Amino acid sequence: MIRVLLVDDQELMRMGFRMVLGAQEDIDVIGEAADGLDAVQMADKLRPDVVLMDVRMPVLDGVEATKRITEADTAKVLVMTTFDMDEYALSALRNGASGFLLKDTPPAEIVRAIRAVAAGEPMLSPTVTRRLIGHVTESEADERQRRAREQLDRLTEREREVAVAVGLGKSNAEISRELYMSVATVKAHVSRVLEKLELNNRVQIALLAHDAGEA
Repeated sequence: MIRVLLVDDQELMRMGFRMVLGAQEDIDVIGEAADGLDAVQMADKLRPDVVLMDVRMPVLDGVEATKRITEADTAKVLVMTTFDMDEYALSALRNGASGFLLKDTPPAEIVRAIRAVAAGEPMLSPTVTRRLIGHVTESEADERQRRAREQLDRLTEREREVAVAVGLGKSNAEISRELYMSVATVKAHVSRVLEKLELNNRVQIALLAHDAGEA
């Protein structure tokens, strides 16, 4: 059973998501929160598998709430936004979210996304990643590229190849075939990249590879 916490300051949105998710046999909506601070407290108390998080909320926005929840390793976070080029969404991804959805995403896709994130799979296509990062200012992009390249330089050549492949949206099986290594070895490399660079998930590896201009 996938335990989900709904977070949105609009009651009507929460009601809609609850109806969609409540119809699934493998998903249990265990709570709702109307702001980020309440979300952090409820996540700590209820320990959901996935938090479906709005990014724009009062009291504490979804970006900071995502950061606190992922840093505490309380749950995986899937952020929701009204705009596909929302800078809040990019900030949430940089702070540990496993992916993001538009609020008008069809119900079946929302359900698939929750199942994927619960299983540890990122919900972020390379195309969307490039579009999001393309909206940062030129000066910020230059600085991010410098820092990203410095981080990638800390990796071994093989670890770097795996990190770039993750940035290109490749699955472990695809990386295994392309780099001629076992899936278990790919997983080990991904784990070492996460540990060395102090990242939370594959989405952050992908963002780093894109920032560095290598994906």
